[in-house]
Amino acid sequence: MQRLEHMQHLDKHLVDELAHVARESVRAELREQTRGQRRKAALYAGSGAAALYAGAAVALAVGLALDLVLPGWAAALVTAVILAAVAFALRTAARPDTPGSPAAGGTRAAGSVPPVPSTPPTVGTDRAPGTDPVPGTDRGPGNG
Repeated sequence: MQRLEHMQHLDKHLVDELAHVARESVRAELREQTRGQRRKAALYAGSGAAALYAGAAVALAVGLALDLVLPGWAAALVTAVILAAVAFALRTAARPDTPGSPAAGGTRAAGSVPPVPSTPPTVGTDRAPGTDPVPGTDRGPGNG
């Protein structure tokens, strides 16, 4: 009896030790993977910040170039309109095509009700639309 208890204690200890080793190896692997992902994220963030400042410098250059031929307020207004057009084009290009959108061939406005079909559906019947007998009579189409 005592030997059985000792074996159970050893089994429990072995299971606990294996679980601890498995947890530690998973933690080490996750730590290694996240280290690379953090580095990538930092590089993307730096790249985005540099691109933002580069875009601002280009906008400033366009505004200053226009300022040579236009008054300052008009140059700023033209630059703002150009930037707004670029932003709109990028947003439109990034938007996925939805079934009701004009880009996907649909003509419905968002949130509108679809048109009602002119004939009722005929699922489960062996008759074609428009060939139902007239209600209140025993005659169907072609019977007289």
